[in-house]
Amino acid sequence: MPGLSYAAAAILNAVRSGHPYGFDIMDAVSLPSGTVYPALRKLEKAGLIRSQWERESLARADQRPARRYYQVTRAGESALGEAAQKYRFPQEAAR
Repeated sequence: MPGLSYAAAAILNAVRSGHPYGFDIMDAVSLPSGTVYPALRKLEKAGLIRSQWERESLARADQRPARRYYQVTRAGESALGEAAQKYRFPQEAAR
């Protein structure tokens, strides 16, 4: 995925910054689901992130659907480093 768009780079940065699942990422980057979820699929297909579904029992205990958690790969770290040369990301408050 050469030359990440700003939206893709912001999403990748949000994942690296500790926003591991879809709704949390959407809140962090202030983008709609129609932008975030397709970008997550593209980033995963490109090998920049990987994902894993949480255990159903954990989701049931919280009375919500299971979440898919994302993590930045080494290739994603490298791509994000290149994107940081091109884009400025807002500083995040400590979580």
